[in-house]
Amino acid sequence: MSSVNPRRWWALVVLAAAQFMVIMDTSIIGVALPEMQRDLGFSQGELQWVFNAYVITFGGLLLLGGRLSDLLGARRVFTAGWIVLIGASIVAAAAQTAWVEVVGRAVQGVGGALIAPAAMTLLMTLFAHDPKELGKAMALYGAAAPAGGTAGVFLGGVFTEWLSWPWVFIIYVPIGVATLAATKLLPAVAPRRGAIDVLGAAAVTAGLALAVYSVVRAPEIGWGSTRTVLGLLVAAALLVLFFVLQRSVREPLMPLGIWRVPRLGSANLAMTLLGAAWIPMWYFLNLYLQQVLGYGAFASGAALLPMTVLLMVFMTAITARLLARFGAKPLIAGGLLVLALGLVWLSAVEPTGSFVVDVLPASLVAALGMSLAYIPAMVAAMSGAPAEQAGLASGIVNTTYQVGSALGLAALTALATSQGAGALGDLSALTDGFSAAFLAAAGIAALGGAVTLLAMRTEKAVATQQQANGTASGEQVGV
Repeated sequence: MSSVNPRRWWALVVLAAAQFMVIMDTSIIGVALPEMQRDLGFSQGELQWVFNAYVITFGGLLLLGGRLSDLLGARRVFTAGWIVLIGASIVAAAAQTAWVEVVGRAVQGVGGALIAPAAMTLLMTLFAHDPKELGKAMALYGAAAPAGGTAGVFLGGVFTEWLSWPWVFIIYVPIGVATLAATKLLPAVAPRRGAIDVLGAAAVTAGLALAVYSVVRAPEIGWGSTRTVLGLLVAAALLVLFFVLQRSVREPLMPLGIWRVPRLGSANLAMTLLGAAWIPMWYFLNLYLQQVLGYGAFASGAALLPMTVLLMVFMTAITARLLARFGAKPLIAGGLLVLALGLVWLSAVEPTGSFVVDVLPASLVAALGMSLAYIPAMVAAMSGAPAEQAGLASGIVNTTYQVGSALGLAALTALATSQGAGALGDLSALTDGFSAAFLAAAGIAALGGAVTLLAMRTEKAVATQQQANGTASGEQVGV
C-alpha cells in the first residue's frame, strides 16, 4: 500500500476546483448567449455551437486525455490541460467573429479533456488507501461538477450584466494561473511506457462531431435530405471504425476488456441519459427566462442560484450518506426519475408565467434528482476499475456524460426549433418550443431511471459474483 499523502485534502481542493471550472466552462456562456448572438452574428439555430464546440472536443478527446494521463503522468497532463485552457480562453474572449469564437471554444474543450481524467487519476492516487476517505473525497469532487455547471449560469449573468460577455472567458486566466501555481500540492504519478492510439482518437472525435452537426442542421435542410442521412451514416461508420480499431491495434485508446468491470456499462448508460436530460434543461430554461419572461443576464443567472445552493448542500452533506446506506442503484434510478418529474413540471411553462410559479419549484425538483444520481453513477462506474486503468475509466464516464449532453442538446434544439423556438419575438411559439424540449428531456431521464432499474446490479450482487469467480476475496466492492 502506498504511503498516505499528508497534503491530500489540500490537493483535493485543487482537484475539485479544477473540476468545478472545467464543468463551469460548459455553462458559464449560457446567460451570455443572447449578447454573443447579437455581437457575433449567430443565428438561433447556430447559437448552440458555442456550447457544443466545447462539449464535442471535450467528450471526444476525454479517452485520449485518460490515456495520456496513464502514460505521461497525471500531474503533467493536468498542468498541460490548464495551459491549453488559458490560451483558448484568451482567444474566445478576443473573438470578433462567430467562427473564431467556435474555434476558441473547441480548443477550450481540448484543455478540459486533458484536465478532467488527470484530476480523477490524481484523486484515486491520493485516496485509494482508505475506502471511507475515497467515498468522502468522491462526494466532494463529484459535487463540484453539477455545482460548477449551475454556478456558471449565475456567474455568467454577473459578468454579462455588469461587464461584458468576454469576461466569461477572461475569468479563466487568473484562475488558471493560480491553479498552475498550486499543482505542487499534487502527487507526482510516474509515467509508463506505451503507445497512443491517435487514429482511434481522431475517429471517435470526428464521428461525434459529425453526428451532432447532422442533427443540428437537420431541421433546416430536412431529416430525410441526402446531406442529413449521409452525415449520420458517415458518423456511424467513424464510430464503428473506432471500435474496430480498439479490437485490432496493439495498445488501444479504450481496451474493450474494461467493459468487463462490474457496472461500468450500466453506469455509463445512466450518465449518458443524465447528461442528455440535464444540460438541455438549463440551456432552455435560461432562454425561457431571457427570451420569454424578459429577464436580463444577471436576473436570469440569479434565478438559477437556488439550484446551485441545493446541489451543493445536498451533494456534499447528504448524497454520500445515502450512497453508503443504500448503494448506487436505487439512488441513480430514483434521481433520474425525480429529474424526470421536475422536467415534466417545467414543460407546463406559460408565455405569461412567473419565476416563482413556473420555474422555481420545478427547477428545485430537477436539481434534487441530479443531486441524487450524479455521484452514485460516477462511483458505480469507477469503483471496479483497477488502479492502472483509473484514467481510462474516468475518461469513459466523463465522455459518456459529455456525449449525452451534446447529442441531447442537438436533438432537443432540433425539436424545440420545429415546435416554434426559432421564432424570436413570438412568445407563444417560443414557449411551445421550450415546453416540447422539457417534455422530451423528461422522457430521456425517465428512460435512464428505468434502464438503471433493469440493467444495473447492486453492490451485493457484484460482490457475490466476484467471490464466486475468485477475484474479490477480501475486497470491498462499491462505495
